[in-house]
Amino acid sequence: MTDQTVSSSRPSPWRMSVAPMMDWTDRHCRYFHRLLSRHALLYTEMVTTGALIHGNVPRHLDFNRQEHPVALQLGGSDTSELAQSARLGEQWGYDEINLNCGCPSERVQRGSFGACLMAEPALVADCVKAMVDAVSVPVTVKHRIGIDRIESYEFVRDFVGAVSEAGCNVFLIHARNAWLKGISPKENRELPPLRYEFAHQLKREFPHLVIAVNGGIKTTAQVHEQLAQVDGVMVGREAYHNPWWLSQWDEAFYGDAHSQETRETIEEKMADYMVRVAAEHGTPWASVARHMLGLRNGLPGARRWRQVWSDHKLKDLHPREVMALAHREVAHADPA
Repeated sequence: MTDQTVSSSRPSPWRMSVAPMMDWTDRHCRYFHRLLSRHALLYTEMVTTGALIHGNVPRHLDFNRQEHPVALQLGGSDTSELAQSARLGEQWGYDEINLNCGCPSERVQRGSFGACLMAEPALVADCVKAMVDAVSVPVTVKHRIGIDRIESYEFVRDFVGAVSEAGCNVFLIHARNAWLKGISPKENRELPPLRYEFAHQLKREFPHLVIAVNGGIKTTAQVHEQLAQVDGVMVGREAYHNPWWLSQWDEAFYGDAHSQETRETIEEKMADYMVRVAAEHGTPWASVARHMLGLRNGLPGARRWRQVWSDHKLKDLHPREVMALAHREVAHADPA
C-alpha cells in the first residue's frame, strides 16, 4: 500500500472534493465538474460490490480520462467482494477506493452496508484491511459522526481509531448523525444537526490522519473556516446546484490562478462532449445536459436557459442548435 500521508508543502489531495451523490455524480457530471476545477477530487456514485461482481463492469466503471483525480466509492460489507471490487477499480484506473459507511437509506441497510456499518467497526476494519492489501491506491472511508441517537464523540472516535489501525489514513466525515429509521435519505441530509466540532476534535486527536469534513458547506468563507481546522472539505448538493462556484476553487483553495473559462465556453465544451458521447455510446444529450442546469444560476434569463436545455421536445436537435436557442431565449428574457 502506498503512503497515504501527504507533504505539508503542497495541498492535500483531499483539500476540496465533490461528494459521491446517487443519480447525480455520474461520468457526465464529473466531466462537467472537471471543466470547472482542475484540482478538486471527484467521486463516483456509490457502486455496490454485487453490481461489479455480478453485473456489467464497463457500465459501472468506465469514465473519461479527463476526470482525474477521480475516486471510486464502493458499497458492501463482504471482505472478499470488496477486495475484488477494489482491484477492479484500480485496474480501471481510479485514483482512490472509498468505502461508503454513511448512506442511511433502508435499501442500503438491507444490503448490510452504508451507515449501519458504523455499529460494526471491527467489520469495517476487516473490510478496509482486505482492500488495502488488494490495491496500491489509497483506501478511504466516508462516514457519519454517529447513528440514530448515539451522539457521543467517543462513538466516532472509537470508530476512526479502529478503522485507522487497519490501514485507512483518510476519513471523509459527514458531520451529522445518520438516523436509520423514521426519516428519508433526503431528511438525513438536513434534519440531524451538524457537529463540525467532532471532525475538528478528530483531527486534534489523530493528527497523522487526513480528516475532511462534509455537510452544509455552501460558501468560500465557510470552506476557509473549515480548512483552518481540518485537511479538506467535501461539498455535495451545493456543488451540483451551483456548479459555477467550482470555477473559483482552484484559485481560492489551491493558489492556481489559471486563465478562467467563461460560462459560455464551458457550455460550448459540454455541447461538444454531448456530440461525442452520442456518437460513441448513443447517449442522448439530455442525459448530459441535466447536470449543467445550474450553470447560469443567479443570472438574468437563467430560468429560460434551463427550460430550453431540459426541453425533451428538442431531443432531435444538435446540441449546438439547442445552445443557440437557449442563448436567444436568454437575450430576450426579462432582466427581472
